[in-house]
Amino acid sequence: MTDQTAPAKATPTLPDAQTVTSVTHYTDRLFAFRCTRPQSLRFRSGEFVMIGLMGDNGKPLLRAYSIASPSWDEELEFYSIKVPDGPLTSRLQHIQPGEQIILRPKPVGTLVLDALLPGKRLWMLATGTGIAPFASLLRDPETWEKYEQVIVMHTCREAAELTYGRNLVEALPEDPLIGELVAGKLLYYPCTTREETAHMGRITDNMTSGKVFANLGIPPLDPAIDRAMVCGSLAFNLDIKKVLEEAGLTEGANSAPAEYVVEKAFVD
Repeated sequence: MTDQTAPAKATPTLPDAQTVTSVTHYTDRLFAFRCTRPQSLRFRSGEFVMIGLMGDNGKPLLRAYSIASPSWDEELEFYSIKVPDGPLTSRLQHIQPGEQIILRPKPVGTLVLDALLPGKRLWMLATGTGIAPFASLLRDPETWEKYEQVIVMHTCREAAELTYGRNLVEALPEDPLIGELVAGKLLYYPCTTREETAHMGRITDNMTSGKVFANLGIPPLDPAIDRAMVCGSLAFNLDIKKVLEEAGLTEGANSAPAEYVVEKAFVD
């Protein structure tokens, strides 16, 4: 894991430009970066914005990225995959502190607390970089004030790919803002699908088999108390929706809160 930090903030010159302040590379496929935050930007933890770079043709090359930082943070954080031939990420992965990105300050998304009916347990179900919106929600006091228990299930192919999420989760109890709220409420269940680790298997398999409930010592899904948020690949989203609905949970939205929500803009 390598970190780079900007010595000073540069002055934005591009339209909707923000300055990168730090970059952290976790693996040859994953990295995170932080940038300045527009003073006018207001968002709910869990939402996403369009960010990108100027293309060779002089037109912005933009993609939807969940904001990984909480709504109170003075900067913005993003977590990204590196795609060698990806139109945007092939270039974005080389961004350096002090350089600029384009950020369209119009946050939207379904992974917000308002889209869920009141409940007792909140499941955060993510694959790959789908952990990003939960990185925001986990650092938001409202999450811990609304739920008696928060369960984070994150699955990647290899252990190193879990580092970003693991570091975040392990730091929560010591967080000066929410540490006391987190105490006794957080359950973390990281899994891998290729490399041998303590917990193996896909999220869907570990839920349908009952393995996660047995390992964590908790009862199965109950629509009366359980709420869920989903962020992962399209295939994962479809599979986990089936699991949740078979357990009696109904999909919600900003306009019609229910028992679970899915971020459809995310592509793993």
